Amino acid sequence: MGKEKSKKRRRSSSSSSSSSSDSSQKKKKLRMLKKKLKKEQKKTEKILKKKLKEEKRKMKKKHRSKSRSRETSTSKQDAAADIPIELMEKSKAMAPMTKEEWEQKQSVVRRVLDEDSGRYRLIKGDGEVLEEIVSRDRHRQINRQATQADGAYFQANTVDRNIYP
Repeated sequence: MGKEKSKKRRRSSSSSSSSSSDSSQKKKKLRMLKKKLKKEQKKTEKILKKKLKEEKRKMKKKHRSKSRSRETSTSKQDAAADIPIELMEKSKAMAPMTKEEWEQKQSVVRRVLDEDSGRYRLIKGDGEVLEEIVSRDRHRQINRQATQADGAYFQANTVDRNIYP
């Protein structure tokens, strides 16, 4: 009788281990498939990067020769068609700004309203604040408007809060 019990135990334990080994084998297969997929993605990215570098080299060589013929313009369009737009935009975003681009960006001056103070500020390029030269009367008018805006802002924030519980 002791032998029969041990046989039954072996059978039951082997059947449960086979089901757990099946699930672990499935997990391993999934891991392997994921690894293969990642490797393939990396390979395609490398290939695209190589193409992009080659095209950039070709463009530089053509630019250096200073020959502006129709052939160069058509080859640029063909090269751009081979490389994905997303990759080209990403590489342009990562590239440093040229002096001409920076000067063009800095030359833009815009008038922005500061909602807290009610003042308009001159903002140059990326965010440099410029002073505006105005007459004495205009300066007083600006300060009056700013004071009124400060009061309105203060009123709006204190009315919303309950100071006394």
